[in-house]
Amino acid sequence: MATTNGAVENGQPDRKSPTLPRPVRNLEVKFTKTLETMDTGKPFLHAFFIDLEGCIKTLRYFAGWADKIQGRTIPTDDNVVCFTRHEPIGVCGAITPWNFPLLMLVWKLAPALCCGNTVVVKPAEQTPLTALYLGSLIKEVGFPPGVVNIVPGFGPTVGAAISSHPQINKIAFTGSTEVGKLVKEAASHSNLKRVTLELGGKNPCIVCADADLDLAVECAHQGVFFNQGQCCTAASRVFVEEQVYDEFVRRSVEFAKKRPIGDPFDIRTEQGPQIDQKQFNKILDLIESGKKEGAKLEYGGSAMEDRGLFIKPTVFSEVTDTMRIAKEEIFGPVQPILKFKNIEEVIKRANSLEYGLTAAVFTKNLDKALKLASALESGTVWINCYNAIYAQAPFGGFKMSGNGRELGEYALAEYTEVKTVTIKLDDKDP
Repeated sequence: MATTNGAVENGQPDRKSPTLPRPVRNLEVKFTKTLETMDTGKPFLHAFFIDLEGCIKTLRYFAGWADKIQGRTIPTDDNVVCFTRHEPIGVCGAITPWNFPLLMLVWKLAPALCCGNTVVVKPAEQTPLTALYLGSLIKEVGFPPGVVNIVPGFGPTVGAAISSHPQINKIAFTGSTEVGKLVKEAASHSNLKRVTLELGGKNPCIVCADADLDLAVECAHQGVFFNQGQCCTAASRVFVEEQVYDEFVRRSVEFAKKRPIGDPFDIRTEQGPQIDQKQFNKILDLIESGKKEGAKLEYGGSAMEDRGLFIKPTVFSEVTDTMRIAKEEIFGPVQPILKFKNIEEVIKRANSLEYGLTAAVFTKNLDKALKLASALESGTVWINCYNAIYAQAPFGGFKMSGNGRELGEYALAEYTEVKTVTIKLDDKDP
């Protein structure tokens, strides 16, 4: 989750923080991003400039909200005072994914704590290291026992227990749509706990003929290949207007050929391995389906020889809406490029799937940009940029991409209960 310049933005962190001496802080930072790279295989510099910096900015942003959560006074009758209180929900459960383990944890932890809740966290079983290390830091700085509880384990055991526990009052889950349904079902069968879900996406990236093509090609490339393609926001359906389609494909292939793949601890690397064998096999299966269903393989399309779980950046052209690579969430380094004729057509096609997480539009025409932004059924629409995520701005999906919002002031509503207090005053009138 990153801005196009490689950092999650919400203001610059205070480099003069007195919490820890600078040498200690630098050691903590280096160790944390090393753990994240070891756990996920993502490039070392991405773990720093995207994940860790994003965590710092998100924590600082929500720390600023802690003393600003307030209700309203509501005019009613002349002899009545009516006001609202925003109170903590209580115990909140957080179930986090493996693609951004630390960042997604902080997206849940920061608003929950600033609203006065306690939290039980289940990190993804593939990537528990940074969550456990964060737990040691929380203990070291003196959080009271029981405020933050980190419980590693598997989804069918620990995840299910959190989702169904009668004393947990809210669940925040990031992961697949299939598991999100199970979480919501368990919550409804227990105590009807509140549930926020950030789920899958098959996100349209629409490139109009009048777009800045250099910008569009680069943003679409980073939008789909960033983090080995393992992003819920991935630009995994690139719709290009027919007048510039061939040129866009040509330039996209050039970018894919130049993408540095290798050791995640090499600072030149931009693409590391996939998370595990299961995901690796799923991606290759979808690539094979694209070949069989008639998409034109422009580049890649296979694993790296003798390199473990590495997959070549893959570009398909002549993709149609009925192909699996155009309908299913690939979660890997695969770029399907589709062609469209006009705005009305692309709106209908972009909205045709059950997902609605993000979308992007590239055009120099403001009227066209606003028309598309209004018509697209997505929780976020980026205009002439991609993955521009800010701690101040809400993030979440329409349709099967989830319920509720993370980040920004909107996230506070997910972690508070609103209580109405009405006071009848003495009526001294005769």
